[in-house]
Amino acid sequence: MKTVSNCVEDILITQPYLEEALSRNIINFSALAIELVEPISDMLKKEVKPGAIMMALRRYNPPATLSNSVKMKKAIQNLGDITVRSNLTDFTVKNSDTLIDNHTKILERIKSESKPFYTFTRGIHESNLIISSSLNDFIKDKLEKETLLAVQEGLSAISINLPQDNSKIAGLYYHFFKRLAWDGVVMYEVISTTNEFTILVEDEYVDKAFTAIKRVKS
Repeated sequence: MKTVSNCVEDILITQPYLEEALSRNIINFSALAIELVEPISDMLKKEVKPGAIMMALRRYNPPATLSNSVKMKKAIQNLGDITVRSNLTDFTVKNSDTLIDNHTKILERIKSESKPFYTFTRGIHESNLIISSSLNDFIKDKLEKETLLAVQEGLSAISINLPQDNSKIAGLYYHFFKRLAWDGVVMYEVISTTNEFTILVEDEYVDKAFTAIKRVKS
């Protein structure tokens, strides 16, 4: 049977800003409890008193990742270089039987280029190719018979080198996403490898995104 505490936890998990503010003791518990009366009453299908909600808020234990554990602090301090690449284009293509063959031709061309930016991600129904915009005409030609779902130019990529064993640290990416969202940065796409994390943004956001990530690192 669902309780007031369960409802409070469900609400806070979906609102990380609120959860973090609560963990830092900068929330007025009484005011928040009154604010949550209606949604929690709806969830439990019965009237709930603010006092019961306030008690649940005071007893709530946020995840350890929000309390700046030693492991998290060490990981953030050991973040590597931040690299920015501009003049990029994102091609979204519907998966097909011929896409791999056309992708192979694109790879052959990329080998002759001097350090182009290139990533390829294949999903269940579609694939993404992100590449230096100088190759746009060539890419469009090779994908001419494919179904292009979207083409977005004017993009920049910001890449961060992550410390070893970063995949074992819960909540590391949360710090980046929180800072970017807080600063109003709209992420066009996210790419990651084991030890590297890249966000793709439209050019209008690149300076703000770089500054936001720099703040996480510092």
